[in-house]
Amino acid sequence: MLRVGLTGGVACGKSTVSQMLVGHGALVLQADKVARELMQPGSPVFDEVVRCFGREMLDHDGHIDRQKLATAAFFPAADGSTRIAELNRIVHPAVIARQEQWMDEIAREHSDAIAVVEAALILEAGVGSRFDRIVVVTCSPEQKVERFAARHGISLEDAALEVARRSAAQLPESEKVRAADFVIDNSESLVETERQVEKVMAALRRTAKKK
Repeated sequence: MLRVGLTGGVACGKSTVSQMLVGHGALVLQADKVARELMQPGSPVFDEVVRCFGREMLDHDGHIDRQKLATAAFFPAADGSTRIAELNRIVHPAVIARQEQWMDEIAREHSDAIAVVEAALILEAGVGSRFDRIVVVTCSPEQKVERFAARHGISLEDAALEVARRSAAQLPESEKVRAADFVIDNSESLVETERQVEKVMAALRRTAKKK
């Protein structure tokens, strides 16, 4: 089995690329969905988030409001510091453990599979070496802002501030690209992105056959 890490900056189109990879036969686990599952009420991650960030992070149903939590984690305090490292300390170990469990299960059941973990902070979390190949998705800064605004229904000005805040918690895109085995530029049409994905999948299949 080939273990592939799919990563990239804020709103660069990682999920779009992962869906295309699925269309070409890859198996994909999205770290963001795993994190949502791990934050369900009664879980250890839920309890620790509430303990550290307070019950004001909960919605009226008693679930973690991810937008409130993101604001609390990414918004700078008076001294310019943020709490994103604190949130990552709570969430990352559990998410990484679930990713490893998933990949181990795939390896047992589908020895010839291409197993892809889509996660924003693969390199930042220091787990890049756990993958056989790293794929980085990129796009222009302007597109990141436009896509973030469209996704969250906010103004371009607010989106620009939020993208900047979240990007500050990640490695610069240039460093991600240097660490990549493959780079997919998602700046142009979906047809062009699909063409790049197809080319990457062909290379991944060749590598998987050699393992």
